[in-house]
Amino acid sequence: MIPPAWHDSGMTTSRDPAATIVEQQVQLRARLPFDDVADFANADRGFIAKLDPCVVTDADGTVVWNNDSYDFLQGECPDSVNPSLWRQSQLVAKQGLYKVVDGIYQVRGLDLSNVTFIEGDEGVIVIDTLLTKETGAAALGLYREHRGERPVKAIIYTHSHADHYGGVKGFVTQEQVDAGEVRIFAPEGFVEHAVSENVFAGTGMNRRAGYMYGAALDRGPRGQVGAGLGQTTSTGEVTLLEPTDIIDTTGHEEVVDGVRMVFQMAPGSEAPAEMLTYFPDFRALCSAEVMTHTFHNLLTLRGALVRDPHVWASYATETIDLFGGDVEVIFASHHWPTWGNENVVEFLSTQRDLYAYVHDQTLRMLNKGMTGPEIAEAIQLPPALENAWNARGYYGSVNHNVKAVYQRYLGWFDGNPSSLWQHTPTEKATRYVEFMGGADAVVAKARESFDAGDFRWVAEVVNHVVFAQPDHAAARELLADTYEQLGYGAECGTWRTWYLSGATELRHGQFGTPTETNAPDVIAQLTPSMLFDAIAIQVNGPQAWDENLSIDVVLTDLDQRYRLRLANGVLTHSAAAQRDEADATLTTTRRALPVLAGGPSADELTAAGIEVTGDASVLARLVAVLDPGDKNFAIVTP
Repeated sequence: MIPPAWHDSGMTTSRDPAATIVEQQVQLRARLPFDDVADFANADRGFIAKLDPCVVTDADGTVVWNNDSYDFLQGECPDSVNPSLWRQSQLVAKQGLYKVVDGIYQVRGLDLSNVTFIEGDEGVIVIDTLLTKETGAAALGLYREHRGERPVKAIIYTHSHADHYGGVKGFVTQEQVDAGEVRIFAPEGFVEHAVSENVFAGTGMNRRAGYMYGAALDRGPRGQVGAGLGQTTSTGEVTLLEPTDIIDTTGHEEVVDGVRMVFQMAPGSEAPAEMLTYFPDFRALCSAEVMTHTFHNLLTLRGALVRDPHVWASYATETIDLFGGDVEVIFASHHWPTWGNENVVEFLSTQRDLYAYVHDQTLRMLNKGMTGPEIAEAIQLPPALENAWNARGYYGSVNHNVKAVYQRYLGWFDGNPSSLWQHTPTEKATRYVEFMGGADAVVAKARESFDAGDFRWVAEVVNHVVFAQPDHAAARELLADTYEQLGYGAECGTWRTWYLSGATELRHGQFGTPTETNAPDVIAQLTPSMLFDAIAIQVNGPQAWDENLSIDVVLTDLDQRYRLRLANGVLTHSAAAQRDEADATLTTTRRALPVLAGGPSADELTAAGIEVTGDASVLARLVAVLDPGDKNFAIVTP
């Protein structure tokens, strides 16, 4: 944690773009086809109405979404923003209700993602529900204001990321689903991946997501201008309703409220569980998040499993083969649609070739002995991809995606023995700084590199000073200034927000986790086994070395019994019959089971309706060795 004194340190809050950054922006304007404005026409096509003001609040009146804060994007691009990213942000910041074709409507600009409405005989099918309940309800309200009070007949979760299911309770209730009034479709593996990603590593991912989306940054030409895929994430309540229908086969068809749907499975592409949906009667394809107007992440900066660009590209080929002869419009869970069969097929082909090219060329160079960073510097996209706006790296850069491909095949180790057993960042930094003549000397030399515009080098060496001496004011200020310049130059929206978030925390202290996706609704969907695993990863191993205890958990509604055992610093569980009695037994139901996730006391368990028999003290012993994650852990400081 940054000492409180740093909040009033008098550090520079912002510097003008350096000459090298300004020159970079000039060269980019000359190199890319900014005279191609087809995307702007498509982004405006079908506009019906805005949400005015485009500000969404929660029940307490706290603002959870404010798209009006991006009104500054209507002006000319300043030197403090990469002009290509400025263009993308201008497009993505457009908000309101849009007609895709008769019977298909989208609300865009009310969260990181879009929500799509497919009108049926009587009601409407909702595709993806935004990130939070509040923005979801606002989107539904805008749709109904202009299209009438059509009841929601079905929800489609295209994939397992929170910004595509988290707003579901803004559209429908659990009671409606239980009554059979609403069906919820999702791809195979949806619940497992949606829950595990946001719970097992949820604390770490959510903290890092604050950097990735710049949710705590000021909006403006020197702050957050957009994340490339969408502007940022809303900060309301993340919800989840369990799917009623699981789709597991490409070509599977369903009809809901007179609407025909054909599904294409795409697991392991942008998400572990994902699917596309074709609507034959509309000749319209929802490409989920598999094909969008950017190069997506193969490894998202917030952290996730490495995605497979080879299979990703193969899905695009399959999409063309399945629907390319008929489709007339493609729309996605982000960005704007593309109309016309020829344009749609070209869009799909460009996206396909992008993922395939980066995959294949990375492996070609990898097999020549080049490392991830070396390949990332050497790779060049062919001109047709380099100049295609939908292939630009606004969300997933070519540079970090190449490293992701390398990691997928060869892992973290680059093969050099010196990389095998390195010191920790702090220990390494201490030694580097000493070798380089001390902190003051390093900062003095780094200032020369800063003036020369070598910001990548300044970031590397001054980071060592900050990790060796966190209270070195000059080093912190120079590092913040350096991150700021790197942010100004970044075309990738998430690189910009990451750099500027680092500068912000160096200058003003840590901002924590603005949006948490490991919400109660998500935890409630954990299977018993997943819940026990989520508890197990909180066990402080060394503190639990000498503990030996057992707890039985009996689920009366499922007729299931689990044995939890803590020994050797590990909490394990089994559903097999046991030969001995447990130290304590908890009797409860599946619905009440998530109470265990919070490490409750015996009294809290009783209050939740969980019966405790046997030696209740073992619960306190288990809770005593649990070590939950830190939502405010340090990133740019040791």
